[in-house]
Amino acid sequence: MEIRKFVFKRLIEIFVIFFVILTVLFLLFRLAPGDPVTRMVDPTMTPEDAAHLIAQLGLDQPIWLQYIYYLKNFFTGNFGISFHYGVAVFSIILNRLPNTILLFSTSILLSAFVGIFLGKIASWHKGEKTDTWMTLGALICHTLFLPWLALIMIWIFGFHIGWFPLNGMISPEIWLDSSSGFWLKFLDVAHHMVLPLATLFLIHFGSYLLLMRSSMLDTLKEDYILTARAKGLEEKVIRNHHAAPNAALPVVTSVGISLAFSLSGGALTETVFSWPGIGRELVFAVSNSDYPLAQASFLLIATVVLISNLVVDVLYAYLDPRIKY
Repeated sequence: MEIRKFVFKRLIEIFVIFFVILTVLFLLFRLAPGDPVTRMVDPTMTPEDAAHLIAQLGLDQPIWLQYIYYLKNFFTGNFGISFHYGVAVFSIILNRLPNTILLFSTSILLSAFVGIFLGKIASWHKGEKTDTWMTLGALICHTLFLPWLALIMIWIFGFHIGWFPLNGMISPEIWLDSSSGFWLKFLDVAHHMVLPLATLFLIHFGSYLLLMRSSMLDTLKEDYILTARAKGLEEKVIRNHHAAPNAALPVVTSVGISLAFSLSGGALTETVFSWPGIGRELVFAVSNSDYPLAQASFLLIATVVLISNLVVDVLYAYLDPRIKY
């Protein structure tokens, strides 16, 4: 199958899946326990004022009519007004999304780079102490419980030693000071980002190391590696220029999927470190029955995941000519 036909077929599948997700999210939040109205209505309000508020939110309409308005608003780019913040959901997401991208893109790319490099070395020294210690360290990091590790990092390096801030992304006194320049603000964000970045790095790099090691060991058994050795090429050249690029293909796929799922998977990390991103906002929206904000956050995650899978499939075909669609 030609790549264009494959992409067109996948786009149709993505549209169908996305429509199903759109419908499920609408029903899920309205069938889940919890009522946003009871959170928003002041006990001192008169029944008339409370009814007016409910009508403004559109929650007094039949559920089928709410669904029609829901679809109409979505396809016209109107994600509604947050029940809690009272502002457009789109502006909230636009404000939080860069923070999530900054933290998780940096952590995943850094952990992938280190994991690929160390996995390559571990496979080349299979059975030796280097391989044993690297594999053991990767297994330990891969099995760590993220909230526990995050709290340990905060307790040791934030509270006990005091090297890094306990939470947040910025220091208000720096950002409110008009004399603070770009580099001072940049260093302030970097300082706040160290602990969550280190936590995510330790959690992720082990899986990339193990994946690269396994893939590299399989690649080293290929015929073209034996041919390269027969030609008298140096082992370093064979490892870095012949085996490693092909062995890294599964890691590329894993990185692409990890970047997509980081929007939702980062909820725990952002909550523990009070990092103002999409994940933390999603947890807050669900716990407070903020339908518009929660739905928009989930739809953003679903869109990114679906598109990322398509991009990874196409990229895989370009990286490996043996793959045909």
